[in-house]
Amino acid sequence: MSQFDNTPIMPPSSGTPGPAGWFPVWFKVVTQPKEQTFIDITEHPDALPKTAYIWIFLVGTLSMIVNGLVQTAISAAGVNGQADFAGMGLGIGSSLIAMICFSPLAGGLSVLFFALGVAIVQWIAKLFGGTGTYDKLVYAVAAISVPFTLVSMLLVPLNAVPYLNICTGLLSFGLGFYSLFLQITAVKAVNRFGWGQAAGSVLLPGLVVLVVCGCIVGVGLMLLGPMIGNVFSEINQSLQFAP
Repeated sequence: MSQFDNTPIMPPSSGTPGPAGWFPVWFKVVTQPKEQTFIDITEHPDALPKTAYIWIFLVGTLSMIVNGLVQTAISAAGVNGQADFAGMGLGIGSSLIAMICFSPLAGGLSVLFFALGVAIVQWIAKLFGGTGTYDKLVYAVAAISVPFTLVSMLLVPLNAVPYLNICTGLLSFGLGFYSLFLQITAVKAVNRFGWGQAAGSVLLPGLVVLVVCGCIVGVGLMLLGPMIGNVFSEINQSLQFAP
């Protein structure tokens, strides 16, 4: 091998398949944030896209139900903080029926956007010289996303409590950064390249979306600028001639 070869040295396989089952996989991913973890879990025969899709569908469905129930309970409590228990019970019952009907749609959309997002990340990783596959990456990223989404659901009721929501907000912020680090680690492990390529693969799609949204907002403001100016001009004139 040439002395100028900068190919990153990846940790070898542990020689045995990684853990099987949803909880052992999620627990290992969250508690052992290193490349070897993702190499091991993606080498297991059960590390299939179908498993990842099922996880995302279930957690997306459950997330909509939990969020709907919490919002209904807050609304039923009333603006004065005095709970209307009869109204709360009726509201929660109606919300539960609605959530059961529409939550599978939310789960399906979660799977669609999740699969699309991972496909874009893997496509960019290929451009950076990655050697991984979509099947392995989608399983690894699902093993990261699902437990963090479940924790976020547990924090939803606490977010409605004054002052306590500051703590939950900071906790959510920290968990978001940890989840991002795990995703970059997973991309690096699956594609067998460096930290720079892995970070670029994960962050570049979000940066592109921000730039596109910024351009759309900027163009919209430019087009609507004259119209907004005319509206304010008319308002000023009406105020000047008002009796």
